[in-house]
Amino acid sequence: MISDIFAWFMTMFVITPVQAELQSHLQQMNASTQTVRQAQQCLATQGPRLIERAGQEPVWAVTTALGVTFGWTAPSSFLDRNDPNCAVLSDILENRTSEDVGA
Repeated sequence: MISDIFAWFMTMFVITPVQAELQSHLQQMNASTQTVRQAQQCLATQGPRLIERAGQEPVWAVTTALGVTFGWTAPSSFLDRNDPNCAVLSDILENRTSEDVGA
């Protein structure tokens, strides 16, 4: 039961906002269908892993959600860069962050 609460917490405060930001950014950059598909595949594999970890490590879930929410932690830091789909997503998120800083 408690693990479900932390899994929900991770979904609401980390995964859903990252998906929304990514979708917006992909639309703005007029990303190719392949890039969109790669980003979706990465989130489909990494999302459940993050939710599972949140259920097993509640303190990690809370600190992660706060870190992402307040900008202390880059969302790309939770992605497996060894996965080619996630490498693309990491690059997109990191470029978005550097553009925001420069603006």
